[in-house]
Amino acid sequence: MNDAVVENAPIMDTDFIREMVRQMRALDSYGVWEGKSAAEILEPLVLTPERKKEIPVVGDPDEETMARVKAFYNAISTLIEKECGLMAVPMMVLSHEGFGRVVITVGKLVVLDRSLRDVHRFGFASLSKMKDEADKLLSVALELIGTYSKVAGL
Repeated sequence: MNDAVVENAPIMDTDFIREMVRQMRALDSYGVWEGKSAAEILEPLVLTPERKKEIPVVGDPDEETMARVKAFYNAISTLIEKECGLMAVPMMVLSHEGFGRVVITVGKLVVLDRSLRDVHRFGFASLSKMKDEADKLLSVALELIGTYSKVAGL
């Protein structure tokens, strides 16, 4: 297991990390993660520089990698719902080559719109970097919802 993911680290008790574990388990239709700890489930999301070097620059994402991307944006959507009480819907379109787009809508409002590329290399330097990125995206989404609350409520 990667040393960057420690079971008892304080970050494991944050809302985002707990939600990521829930999302990863929810997308596990074959029971691969059954009986695994949160650290074991999140470990593939941490790409140290050494691990990143092992992944080719050009490649097609596998189903597991696409599931991790989906779990990341699903977790952000769930946290948006918890914060504002409105349904947040993630939509992801991804080619077999790992290029695409993810959009999260709340009502008729687009609160997140991101281009995806090189999805086969999806991951973060650490869990705290992943949480920081999610917090940034969540903050922007909630600010948009606050500014355009009428559109979000449609």
